[in-house]
Amino acid sequence: MTKLIIEPSVIKAAGNIPKVIEEFIGKVNSGTSEVSIARMKSPAGWEEPGQIPEFNEYTVVLKGSLNIRTKDKVVTVKAGQAFVAEKGEWIQYSSPVFEGAEYIAVCVPAFSPDSVHRDE
Repeated sequence: MTKLIIEPSVIKAAGNIPKVIEEFIGKVNSGTSEVSIARMKSPAGWEEPGQIPEFNEYTVVLKGSLNIRTKDKVVTVKAGQAFVAEKGEWIQYSSPVFEGAEYIAVCVPAFSPDSVHRDE
């Protein structure tokens, strides 16, 4: 069945300062469990706890830059670039630069608070 998504649902975000998550497709906005697609807007200085998710996450940065820390390295993903994080691997996202970041996150299967496993 086809479906028009009129607008996203705003989801509460984890982190040291507020970040906007607009879920277009996923468990909350469309009742979809196979995939979630959300636009993220993180301000300068935002950082979330590390996590070991049960989903693959595909990130495309639209504006600014995003730092992605793994156990081995920190990668800066700039506008026009993408990053793939595989399920079961520790990862941490932040936007430390003055411009913050705007990006699209696609999670397969869909994101849920129970499947992200954030650090304490």
